[in-house]
This record gives sequence, structure tokens and C-alpha cells, in this order.
Amino acid sequence: MTDSIMSKAATMEIPINSNGDTGTLAEDDSLEQAAKLQWSLDEKDLQQVMVSGPNLNETSIVSGGYGGTAEGIISTSSIKGSNMHHSTSSSSMTAEEVTRGVAVEKLETMKKWGFNTYKCTKQMISERFGRGSRTVDLELEAQIEVLRDTKKKYECVLRLARALTNHFYNMVQTQHALGDTFADLSQKSPELRDEFGYNAETQKLLCKNGETLLGAINFFVSSINTLVKKTMEDTLMTIKMYENARLEFDAYRSDLEELSLGPRDAVAMARIDAAQQQYQVQKDKYERLRSDVIIKLKFLEENKVKVMHKQLLLFHNAISAYFAGNQQQLEQTLKQFNIKLKPPGADKPSWLEEQ
Repeated sequence: MTDSIMSKAATMEIPINSNGDTGTLAEDDSLEQAAKLQWSLDEKDLQQVMVSGPNLNETSIVSGGYGGTAEGIISTSSIKGSNMHHSTSSSSMTAEEVTRGVAVEKLETMKKWGFNTYKCTKQMISERFGRGSRTVDLELEAQIEVLRDTKKKYECVLRLARALTNHFYNMVQTQHALGDTFADLSQKSPELRDEFGYNAETQKLLCKNGETLLGAINFFVSSINTLVKKTMEDTLMTIKMYENARLEFDAYRSDLEELSLGPRDAVAMARIDAAQQQYQVQKDKYERLRSDVIIKLKFLEENKVKVMHKQLLLFHNAISAYFAGNQQQLEQTLKQFNIKLKPPGADKPSWLEEQ
């Protein structure tokens, strides 16, 4: 309708009078009305576009021109929301799967530990009550018992040597104080100056020799402590691992023997195969630790003989030289074993460290 009106207005003749003015025709009114109608239609269409048109957050997919159905409009906010929801749900599912995997792994570990503990406890009770058999290595177990007995005796030697060190240290401190007292009295008693002076010098000499002997005894104690608390203890830890492996080996061996005496159906054969694999694993572990124990016992014995030969010789020479009053021999003994004495007051903190 609008197109027909506009075409009519474009082809209409406009009469001009003699004065050059346009004439007033009846069609002028219709032309003005058509123009107003066109303006009102354009304004209405613009308002419709502003109201119902796509905003910045939407993407319009229109099939069939403007004014079609609203089914073709897809909101980008809904797309973003769905993507964010999908990524959040995916990450939460991933974290949940990881947590579930860790829980399953821990559960399996606890299950294996409980099963192994049950087997070992059963084997230990059977051995204690004489109903189960155990693998015995007579030669190795005899060496282990000798080591444990030796360790107890060496611990006794270490305890007594420490007691001797403490008592001798107190005696040296007493001699030092007594020598200082004699020296002070020799200055204040002119009539007994020589006598107090002789005793003061004797006590100072004994104190010096006593400090030298203390250095030798401390070295002896330190070496015995290293041998007992570190070297022997390390070997005993390996022995403990070996004994645990032996118990596990016997437990799986007994389990395999029981299964071998049972029925031979498909389920039983599968269990026997699994038990055979576990038995082989425990056997390899047992033999490996047995070999480690044998090697460590051998090296421990060699190290013990070497260390104790040196330390016993040091202890004998130092004690003999001290009580014989041979200061030169005592000092020579310390040089022979590369023992350096700390200067007096070396263990005390400086005045700056005390602040």
C-alpha cells in the first residue's frame, strides 16, 4: 500500500498558475496523508527493532527474514553458562575420580597389609605352639646369637668405661683444686713454704697427666660407642629384616602346601598359581636378605677385630704409663694413636656466645 501511494505521488502532475504558485488540489491532501502514514510506519518499525532486536549478549540466527519465529535466537549467555557448567562439572568429576583412585589404592594397600599380617601371625602362633614348621639355618642363627651376646658384653664395657671416665674426671678436678690450695698456702705460710710448694707441684703434675689419660679414655669410649651403637646396631637391623622375611616366607610356604593338598578344580588351581607366585616373591626376598646378613656379619667381625685391637692397645698403654708416672710414655701413646687433646676451657663457650 505504501509503495502504491509513493508511486502515485511520484507520477502526479503539479499544476502551476500564472503567478508561479502551486495549485491546491484534492490530491495534495492524500499525498500529505501518505507521507505521514509512511513516517509513522517507519517509526513503529524502528521501535520494534529497538525493543525486540538482538542485544549485545545475544546472537540471532534468523531463517526466513526479520519478524520470523523466535526459535532461531540463541542466547550467548546461555551458551557461556552451559560451557562453564560443563567445565566445572568436568573438573569436579576429575577431582572426584582422583580422590576415588587414591582411596581405592589405600584400601588395597590396607587389604594386602591385613592379609599379610594375618598370615604371619598365624605362622608365628603355629611355630610357638609347635604345630608349624620353620626354615632353619643353624650356622647363620648361631652367628646371630653370638653377635647379640657380644653386643651385650660390649655395652657392659662401654658403661663401665664411662663410669671410669666420670670418676677419674672428678679425681682430676679434685687434684687441680688441691694443687691450687697448696700453692696458696705456700705463699701464706713462710715456715711451710717448701712443703706446700712440693705438694702443689706434684698435684699439678698429676692433674696434667690425668687430663692426658682422660683424652685417651674418651677416645676409647667414643670408638666403642661407634662400634656398638652404629656398626652392630646396623647389622642387627638387617638381621631383624631377615627374620621378618623368614617368617613371611614360611607363612606363604605353609599356605601353598595347604592349597596343594586340596582339590584340583579350576578355582583351586587359580589360587594355587597365585600362591605359587607369592611364594616365589617371598623366597627371593628371604634369600636376598639372608645373603645381606652373611656379608654384614663377615665385615662386622673384621671391623670389630681391627677396632678393638687398636683400642685395647691404647687403653693398656695409657693406663700403664699413667700409673707408672711415666709422663713421656703417656704423651707418646697419644701421639701414636693420633689423639689430640683439647686445650683447657675449649668446651666452654666464649663470653660473646654467653651474651
